[in-house]
Amino acid sequence: MTQIPVRPARLRRQARLMNIINVPMRLALQLPFATPLSRQLMLLYLTGRRSGKTYRQPVSFVRDRETLLTPAGGRWKLNLRDGQCTRIRLAGRDRLARPELIRSVDEVEALLRTMLAQNPRLASFAPVVGPGGEIDAGRVQEAVRYGFAIVRWHFDCAPQ
Repeated sequence: MTQIPVRPARLRRQARLMNIINVPMRLALQLPFATPLSRQLMLLYLTGRRSGKTYRQPVSFVRDRETLLTPAGGRWKLNLRDGQCTRIRLAGRDRLARPELIRSVDEVEALLRTMLAQNPRLASFAPVVGPGGEIDAGRVQEAVRYGFAIVRWHFDCAPQ
């Protein structure tokens, strides 16, 4: 029988803080024009897998060529369907994007390097940086074990 890991207290506190911060972020990100916040944050429109209720989730992102990369440490990622187009609000415009969930430890580590090079503040959402500022492979492995992933967003959805 596999044992589900218990989320560390630090991560539980961080999740509660993000729930509070997300309220004004949702309002700012749904504006019909780009804002300074929308340079690094986008708004996801998710449908609850059990409830069917629509949720709006602010998430950080970095650009990687023709895609976007998002750290996915929260439970919101459980409502994503790998490959199913999802509505996002990016720089004041609604778009459709197809999520690709990356859960391979090696690929997560490589993508984190790409992401942190563009936005070092992402280290606060993905606690995998060691004391010297380098990515700690052991921490990446532990984070993935606790459910952390990277979402790569593709813009190849047919318009609706």
